[in-house]
Amino acid sequence: MIERNFITSGRNTVIHKVKKFDLLIINGDKSVVIISHRGIGIYKGEIPAKRSIAKKAYQDIVDISSAELFGEEKTLLFVQALDGIEYKIDYSKEGTSSFIKIHQNHYM
Repeated sequence: MIERNFITSGRNTVIHKVKKFDLLIINGDKSVVIISHRGIGIYKGEIPAKRSIAKKAYQDIVDISSAELFGEEKTLLFVQALDGIEYKIDYSKEGTSSFIKIHQNHYM
């Protein structure tokens, strides 16, 4: 079994579990979101071509639509970050201030 830096829960929740690695959330051709131990935001950099390159940069690529995760693109995604906050990423509101919102403070 492959050791990952995140786990999934339910149909649309990703839980970040390793502080050392940042997660790059890829959801089809939509904006790439980065989750670090300090919070969440839109990723402006270049996406690594291989997982081995990402690992050297202390990043982990999370492709939501892959068969090993959710198997389809998501319109609504919840992320539990290491800063103790659960975020809601609403891809239907991409490009607005409502794209990434705090869903729940201190879920732990």
